[in-house]
Amino acid sequence: MTNQEILSKVDHTLLKVESTWADIKQIVDDGMKYDTASVCIPASFVKQAADYIKEQGGHLKVCTVIGFPNGYSTTAAKCFEANDAVKNGAEEVDMVINVGWAKEGRWDDILAEINAIKDHCDGKLLKVIIETCLLTKDEIVAMCDVVNKSKAEYIKTSTGFSTNGATFEDVELMIRHMTGDKLVKAAGGIGSLADAEKFIEIGASRLGTSRVVSAVKAAE
Repeated sequence: MTNQEILSKVDHTLLKVESTWADIKQIVDDGMKYDTASVCIPASFVKQAADYIKEQGGHLKVCTVIGFPNGYSTTAAKCFEANDAVKNGAEEVDMVINVGWAKEGRWDDILAEINAIKDHCDGKLLKVIIETCLLTKDEIVAMCDVVNKSKAEYIKTSTGFSTNGATFEDVELMIRHMTGDKLVKAAGGIGSLADAEKFIEIGASRLGTSRVVSAVKAAE
């Protein structure tokens, strides 16, 4: 697998709390240069990034996160965040589920929330972050079923802000239980080109990472 094939599946990510526009601009410049699938950045920078990409004549998609990283905002708040992000130029939205609801088995409530958020995305792509490190294997499978039934396009492993990120085991489990045209995004802790390639070979369609582009730049 070539580096470019890997990069084409990367959501080049910067979500650190202390991120400045200079930091975000560098991520955007790298995303355009290396033709990544998107850049995933904080919502407060979406409009500035989208305007900058347009000024540069680029074609890079802007992704952002909502209900992030804890997922326990109200559904109404998440819906507002999603709609605001799309209005500002986001073409993809990654939402965090209410993990407490998952621990309680409130699958119907999670499904309703996902669909409500999707309805506020104006047709833009929605990825559902389930924070696999906080769930049991049975709960991961149950969340696969929820996302299969939902209007979202993707299920995503992790925020990268909890106790662990993506693992090969969890991604393999998710791949086995996703149906139809639903896709899997592996995110959190993906630090090398070798790991990125393995996640893709397992079946992940997207990778959320800040380090794969850095690895390619270092190799150059």
